[in-house]
Amino acid sequence: MILLRRLLGDVLRRQRQRQGRTLREVSSSARVSLGYLSEVERGQKEASSELLSAICDALDVRMSELMREVSDELALAELAQSAAATPREPVPTPVRPMLGSVSVTGVPPERVTIKAPAEAVDVVAA
Repeated sequence: MILLRRLLGDVLRRQRQRQGRTLREVSSSARVSLGYLSEVERGQKEASSELLSAICDALDVRMSELMREVSDELALAELAQSAAATPREPVPTPVRPMLGSVSVTGVPPERVTIKAPAEAVDVVAA
């Protein structure tokens, strides 16, 4: 099960750490107890919108940016969860023909197309 509070806490922690700030500094700026902020970052407490606003202000991060990052994390977690729930057969690697070196002499400097199975290779004479 994906917990939104855990994703939100992870993103808040990363934002704080990117700035090189301590929990104590951010909790003081946000006027939130150090213990409560720690619990929010560890995904143990659900933060209210007022609390999130205060933390975002203390981190100088827009709440919309925070939520966008949380949304991206949620999308990845959902994809991983659905991939794990529905095992699929491996997709075969397509077999592509290998072309060796080709030397062309005496060709006017115009575009030459060499057709290979299932694909075309464009060669420009120098």
